[in-house]
Amino acid sequence: MTAKDYALMPRNGYFGPYGGRFVPETLISALDQLEREYRRAMADPIFIDEFDRCLRQIAGRPSELYFASRLTQKLGGAKIYLKREDMNHTGAHKINNTLGQALLTLRMGKKRVIAETGAGQHGVATATAAAVFGLECEVYMGTEDIRRQALNVFRMQLLGARVAPVSSGQCTLKDALNEAMRDWMGSVSGTHYIIGSVAGPAPFPEMVREFQSCIGREARRQMLSAEGRLPDLLIACVGGGSNAAGLFAPMIEDESVRMVGVEAGGRSLKLGDHAATLSAGAPGVLHGAKSYVLQDADGNTAPVHSISAGLDYPGVGPEHAYWKDTGRVEYLPCSDEQALDAVVTLAHTEGIIPALESAHAVAEAVVRAPKMGKDRIILICLSGRGDKDCNEIAMLLEKRK
Repeated sequence: MTAKDYALMPRNGYFGPYGGRFVPETLISALDQLEREYRRAMADPIFIDEFDRCLRQIAGRPSELYFASRLTQKLGGAKIYLKREDMNHTGAHKINNTLGQALLTLRMGKKRVIAETGAGQHGVATATAAAVFGLECEVYMGTEDIRRQALNVFRMQLLGARVAPVSSGQCTLKDALNEAMRDWMGSVSGTHYIIGSVAGPAPFPEMVREFQSCIGREARRQMLSAEGRLPDLLIACVGGGSNAAGLFAPMIEDESVRMVGVEAGGRSLKLGDHAATLSAGAPGVLHGAKSYVLQDADGNTAPVHSISAGLDYPGVGPEHAYWKDTGRVEYLPCSDEQALDAVVTLAHTEGIIPALESAHAVAEAVVRAPKMGKDRIILICLSGRGDKDCNEIAMLLEKRK
């Protein structure tokens, strides 16, 4: 079975015991419609050609495979390559998925899209796709994330989207997703909800992973061209997990390739101090799917923390839960301090300011590369650029003085 076959293999909404649909009856017909249209679209050469055109002409794909020579030299071990999703239009991998889902919205005859966002990158990507295709757009965002990501709030508004502030709970990503789900339940006939990660009820986890798999398919070809072989290790940050799934899935059957997902270890692994769901969570149901969830002793969803607004989520995509249980992918936490150090390291060595999310993956490479031989290869998914985080990074670095 090829990687492409794996990516499109129907699973009835489940990855092992994880996934499914745990949603109100109101949403079942919309999810059924979405799944039907998604299956038809993926078998339709016209849709595939249009999606590929959008990836080229709007997202700017293929993204660059970049040999980080000075970072490699500094660490003194494995060769480090970066898959430069930060160079995509809108500044992150999120645009890949929103273009695909916007095309599906048009196929379903709907005129309005909604989204949740934490770091703001998915919101900007959704607003961009909506502007390109003439769709009404509303983005739900926690007020704490609005504070942290003021630049992306302005970008969404400039693109014509309405940013709806969410002041419930911790005022972050989980709460924004809650409000978006409530909106969708009341507007489902004319609205499509563009979920931004490989989470949520079926078919979202599979569909988003497939739209993001352009990352791994390109990386596979580019590595074979650059080095004549695949990398020894893939590293990607994991919140909900879309950039990691997009990188991992096309190489999941290549047994020589090890894979590491890096979660937000926050201040500590004490409950409430982190967002390392696969490292410290347990199976549960959140936002319409069964997966690993951070929970308190009574089974309530726990509060989370991360300096990274995009990783600040108490759940994770169900396919990642399956990969964890089968041992195919290793998942580890990275602390706030390690991620902040990685921002500085990459900026100083390569002239690249990574997003705080992506810095978690860079931090793990900083640990691993010196322990690996110089004939080994690490590929990092640099999922987004750090423009959006510069004010937050400046404040955090000032506090450390």
